[in-house]
Amino acid sequence: MENCAAGAPDRVISTVDLDARHAHKSRQKKVDGFKSHIIIEPDTGLVTAAVLTKAVGSANSDAARGMELVTKDTSIGTQNVDVLGDSAYGSGELLAAITAAGHTPIIKPPPLGRAIPGGFTVDDFTIDETTNTVTCPAGQTGPISAAGGASFGSSCATCPLMKQCTRATSGKKILLREHDAIRREHRVRAQDPLFQADYRQHRPMVERSIAWMTRKSRRVPYRGVVKNNAWCVNRAAGINLKRLLNLGLTRQNGTWAMG
Repeated sequence: MENCAAGAPDRVISTVDLDARHAHKSRQKKVDGFKSHIIIEPDTGLVTAAVLTKAVGSANSDAARGMELVTKDTSIGTQNVDVLGDSAYGSGELLAAITAAGHTPIIKPPPLGRAIPGGFTVDDFTIDETTNTVTCPAGQTGPISAAGGASFGSSCATCPLMKQCTRATSGKKILLREHDAIRREHRVRAQDPLFQADYRQHRPMVERSIAWMTRKSRRVPYRGVVKNNAWCVNRAAGINLKRLLNLGLTRQNGTWAMG
């Protein structure tokens, strides 16, 4: 695959495959090509929905594609289910969408950033939605702007906790993003031993199914999203058939049946 010049518009990375993109899973881990999303039934390891997309773009975010697959997963039907996922799917948008659909998110919360190593996180600041204010660990209270920002300004200069809070000489500033409340509630619920036990119980089979999907298949065989998405879905179907055979699927009197 031939690379384009650095800084190409929309992160296009190839002159021969204009759907391939450059993306960052984290600051350290980079991905070139496409992104796949799959839903797995954790007791059997069967893939119940899958899609391959461009690696970047708001329409291809984990939140957007994750909820799309949950909605299209015909194995769910009208029942309410637990939706398990790793921290990449811990966005406020997806948590809100899953909850609004009546499902329960069992999703590992993304780690919180700290301005000072070992210092305070945003969860150490108390939000009062009634008065639209935020209170810092030292007890100082400030208003939250319409954009979700709050600044403690000069009050930080004499604060005994400043070294645990910020290096900014102008004082601590925080920005509360959309769905901040549901993310806070989710982080609290994720500390529940029952939540953690559920996550640990089902995670191994999910990881195993992902390994089956990606084994010797990290490189896609075609150019473009359409053909590679068809390949991804067909691969999932083939792996499902192999899994069903291992679970006891047999041919009996001209029909398929589980032994």
